[in-house]
Amino acid sequence: MSTTTDRADGTARDIRSTAPDARRRRGTRPGRLAVGIGRIGYEVVGYFRTPDAVFFTFLFPFIMLGIFTAAFSSSGDIQPGPGAEGISVGAYYLPGLLAAGMLLSGVQNLAIDIAMEKSDGTLKRLGGTPLSPVSYFLGKFGQVFVTGLLQAALLLLAAATLFGIALPTEPEKWATFAWVFVLGVATSALLGIALSSVPRSGKSAAAVVIPILLVLQFISGVYLQFYALPEWMQNLASLFPLKWMAQGMRAVFLPEDFAVLEQNESWDLGWVALVLLAWLVVGLVVSRLTFRWIRRDA
Repeated sequence: MSTTTDRADGTARDIRSTAPDARRRRGTRPGRLAVGIGRIGYEVVGYFRTPDAVFFTFLFPFIMLGIFTAAFSSSGDIQPGPGAEGISVGAYYLPGLLAAGMLLSGVQNLAIDIAMEKSDGTLKRLGGTPLSPVSYFLGKFGQVFVTGLLQAALLLLAAATLFGIALPTEPEKWATFAWVFVLGVATSALLGIALSSVPRSGKSAAAVVIPILLVLQFISGVYLQFYALPEWMQNLASLFPLKWMAQGMRAVFLPEDFAVLEQNESWDLGWVALVLLAWLVVGLVVSRLTFRWIRRDA
């Protein structure tokens, strides 16, 4: 036993409790935030090592922008009204495809990924470790934001350089883009976590998730011109977040004259924020109620 006799009365004092090894054992365990941040790199690398996820969530908007530009450019520019200045087909569809990329990166990616991890036993193994759900989801959130931001940047770069689409130059437009993007991605990520509890197995996850999101994309103005859809379909789309993400992005990238093509002839950015916040809360509550580690004693 290690002792010292530096007391005035000459009695020994045990110094084991102040040894460096003891201090390290007590104080070096990383916090939840540090562990979650550390998992972001792991999740991003794992994402790009999955070819089907990269194709259907990362590259899909690029492919669709190229298809729309090539297939419909011959029909001429899209105009908000007779005599008004028009924009190219690619420029019109760009905002919707940016919104779709946010949805795919969050909802589709996480819903399928977590369902697969639940099915193959990854969550069961993680449930037996000190890893907390907070750290686990911080890693997932970080991965969605990193890949979603990279996807948006590359899509905008391709739009400007390959398809000749003019991007906005006003700082306020990019400020709107920033908050719509952050709020949209956060909402999509939480809804993806919530939706991951629906598939009964990892094998059925894609079959459950992809059709739901595909329908939403068609009725929310991603693949079809929203103003041309029937009113009942527009009203139905208004119940879901993708329509509002696409509308927020149209407010950024389309000329102000195009606001008359929206349901209320306005960009309604206040409603964009309120609806996305409402769905964010729904996703948070449902995720909290449905997610659990699959332990051996479950």
